[in-house]
Amino acid sequence: QVQLVESGGGLVQPGGSLRLSCAASGSISSISRMAWCRQAPGKQRELVAAIISGGITNYADSVKGRFTISRDNAKNTVYLQMNSLKPEDTAVYYCNMFVGVLFRPYWGQGTRVTVSS
Repeated sequence: QVQLVESGGGLVQPGGSLRLSCAASGSISSISRMAWCRQAPGKQRELVAAIISGGITNYADSVKGRFTISRDNAKNTVYLQMNSLKPEDTAVYYCNMFVGVLFRPYWGQGTRVTVSS
């Protein structure tokens, strides 16, 4: 079994920054894709950013130039650096990883980010 534990959420003023972390533990042979998704109240969960094992990244248009996703393969950890935060970034952020040769998906429990003055 694999567990994902997120940290780093909280309350921040507009224009501020936060860094989210998500560490995977358990029976892990490899992790191909790591990603962050978010779900705002009353909205569907959406992809924010993803990074594959080769380091290629992709971002939602709404966060390009403000958010940066990175990974530490030795620690089985993915990060999301969020700068220039806006109130519309308020959501619960979930990390997602595809583990092993079967690309089995796992989700974290979510961490809340609130952008408000």
